Amino acid sequence: MPSKPEEIFDLKKRTDRMPLLFLGHGSPMNAIEENEFVTGFRNISKTLPQPSAVLCISAHWFVRGTHFTVQEKPPTIHDFYGFPEELSHFQYPANGSPVLAKDAKELVRSAFSALDDQWGLDHGAWSVLTHLFPKADVPVVQMSIDYTKDAEYHFELASRLSALRDRGVLILGSGNIIHNLRMLDFQRINGPEYGYDWALETRESINQLMLEGDYSSLLDYEKLGKSMQLSVPTPEHYLPLIYILGLKRKEETIRLFNDKLVGGSISMTSAIIERT
Repeated sequence: MPSKPEEIFDLKKRTDRMPLLFLGHGSPMNAIEENEFVTGFRNISKTLPQPSAVLCISAHWFVRGTHFTVQEKPPTIHDFYGFPEELSHFQYPANGSPVLAKDAKELVRSAFSALDDQWGLDHGAWSVLTHLFPKADVPVVQMSIDYTKDAEYHFELASRLSALRDRGVLILGSGNIIHNLRMLDFQRINGPEYGYDWALETRESINQLMLEGDYSSLLDYEKLGKSMQLSVPTPEHYLPLIYILGLKRKEETIRLFNDKLVGGSISMTSAIIERT
């Protein structure tokens, strides 16, 4: 059984700086399937220092305001339908951390922030955490994304959380840079890599902008042309990446993995940011 959150997490205790992760989570089926992407999650987990807690920013908590789950035992939320019964019964029994939730809320210093005891861990969180920490022995707090704010706001808000990285907190963004479900080719979702021309163009340009550190273009993504508009028709899966980039420090580097497209219109591109 995991220990109580307060026994693991101590915001006052300094640690080596934790890396940052952005994970392309894709289908919730990745929680229970074996494929190259979950192998990628597991492989990256082997390189991580042991965190005291995880702060997860998931595309699937897209609401008004910035909220933090405050329960000691956050529920596993099955926020989908049409999937096998096995997935609907999946549980990720990690502890929460009221201490981390309260300190994170204080750090963001926003009039639109609040502690939340109704949400829990949605599939954007648990479908990847189950591969990073399969024993569910690391406390997790989930943070919402405010749908009323633009990318620049989220980029700046992220920087306020930076101190948590020096307290053993792994900050994880979970989404998909390219995410257009309306154009998904279900016949090719489990086959070899396949992307529409506009998705391939977006992946190349976004990867280049990330690696070059051109964040101003990434924040103004709606002006990057038709391909980008098709790739990011709604912002919720893109904004977790903006949070992670907003936390990057100058001396750190970005390394991409799982950099493939599935079903034509979803990218599994993921990134780790750390000192090298």
